[in-house]
Amino acid sequence: MNTGPSPRYRPADSLASPRFTGVRTFARLPNVQTTTDVDVAIVGLPFDTGATFKVGARFGPEAIRSASVMLRPYHPELDIDVFGTLSAVDYGDAPVVPGFIEDSHQAISSFLQPLAEAGIITLGLGGDHSVALAELRALAKVHGPLALVQFDAHGDLWDSYYGGHKYTHGTPFRRAVEENLLDPEHSVQLGMRGPLYGPQDLQMARDLGFHVLTTTQLLACSPDEIGELVRHRVGKHKAFLSFDIDFFDPSCAPGTGTPEVAGPSAFQGLAFLRACTGINWIGGDVVEVLPAQDHSQITAHLAAQVAFEFLSLVALQRNKHETRR
Repeated sequence: MNTGPSPRYRPADSLASPRFTGVRTFARLPNVQTTTDVDVAIVGLPFDTGATFKVGARFGPEAIRSASVMLRPYHPELDIDVFGTLSAVDYGDAPVVPGFIEDSHQAISSFLQPLAEAGIITLGLGGDHSVALAELRALAKVHGPLALVQFDAHGDLWDSYYGGHKYTHGTPFRRAVEENLLDPEHSVQLGMRGPLYGPQDLQMARDLGFHVLTTTQLLACSPDEIGELVRHRVGKHKAFLSFDIDFFDPSCAPGTGTPEVAGPSAFQGLAFLRACTGINWIGGDVVEVLPAQDHSQITAHLAAQVAFEFLSLVALQRNKHETRR
């Protein structure tokens, strides 16, 4: 882990070279596969065989990386120089087996395992939401059951689809609970909305132990209130952020496979996420970006900003830790 005053791995300087030049990596970070002197590794998870409606999120990592060239290192709202605090790399894409979800999950977990063992925080770029199960398997094997902070329109806790199939983008967190990868009593789901199959769809999450806020309940709160709720819920537990881009209203993020109307705006959603300071993050993801549904790239730009917000929270927490030392 990086402990020096100047991170080893940083983005290219966009004041010295134009953003439209060079190989596309997240935020123009170096594409390096190493566990030495790395705090955070961005990993592409280009898999969408778990999708149950529109497919194409396998191209999400590429789109997010392309949009992320607009990111700059300093976060003015949180007053943190993100890439001056964190040594971060774009670790490339995890291997996947298109059409075979369980094989792909195994390949993703194996790819992430050395990073988790090295104490590196991982940020996955999806890909459909089924990839979260693979991420959690790798991280929980090292860190134990994790608290989940989920921004999403859907709980993704259904048991099965289409005659008993257990692995889709609608089931990852049910499997994660069953495999003891998550601690629901310290987890929260934010932004649930849209028509459901029945009242049990929300209740089952609460019965499992999750704290659940619908979009209506979420928007009745201020960002500060949500930040306090999340900190209280997670406590000192190690936490995983899973951010489904369909959390946002489709007017802000049309490029997704299962959009739900009447969601938070980009400004509102980012403010809620930004308020989640003081959390012991050990991993996160941004998923369900489907660029073929959004030729203007506003979804990819928003996803890149979500990823930057997560990195900012990690940097802020790292900075406070180093200051206390």
